[in-house]
Amino acid sequence: MSRRPVIGVTLDSEQPGGYSKYPWYALRQNYAEAVAAAGGLPVALPHDVALAADYLDRIDALIVTGGAFDVDPSLYGEGDRHATVTLKEGRTQAELALTRGALGRNLPVLGICGGQQLLAVALGGALIQHIPDSVPDALAHEQPNPRHEPGHTIAVVADTLLHRIVGAAEMRVNSAHHQAVRAPGPYAIVNATAPDGVIEGLEDPRYRFCLGVQWHPEYFIDPGDRLIFDALIEACRP
Repeated sequence: MSRRPVIGVTLDSEQPGGYSKYPWYALRQNYAEAVAAAGGLPVALPHDVALAADYLDRIDALIVTGGAFDVDPSLYGEGDRHATVTLKEGRTQAELALTRGALGRNLPVLGICGGQQLLAVALGGALIQHIPDSVPDALAHEQPNPRHEPGHTIAVVADTLLHRIVGAAEMRVNSAHHQAVRAPGPYAIVNATAPDGVIEGLEDPRYRFCLGVQWHPEYFIDPGDRLIFDALIEACRP
């Protein structure tokens, strides 16, 4: 592929206030910068289920980003909703349509933080709704120090896609989540865990590149973070 692969990056959405008195989209610059640094062409994807197929016709890979909200528990078969759960239903519907469509086309997919959680749900998995209430002696997964610093280490599972990409058994990662993957799905596998046992990464070997990471590699904290974006771009090439 002589041109830069086009990488669709999902946007966050916010209600009026702050930046604008009208509804607005948001995306941290380092998402786009990480894609560009790896050789891709980042393109932002608005939330419109009806346009999902048209976007997928034009992109070479999909990145599902994180955000301060949660996937509706009803989407993974749970009727009760924890008091801490915050929804952005329009965003989730659009991201599910994009993710399912990308997997159906076998486009490379990278889920980051909340994007990993949504990817797990798309693969038939389920989530922990609130880590402090479900994981004994849990780490501070909503780390108190700045996000551009590591919050804890993770153990990378040998013989996985993630291990082949980063070439290391351990990584230092940041942590900005109160939920986590409980079950990755019937065909997906766990590729990384935190010291407290929380799932930090998943992948589905049925696809050419289907990877979820619970941390934010776009901050380039660990040497393996850049390699994740490099591998995504490489997966776009014929």
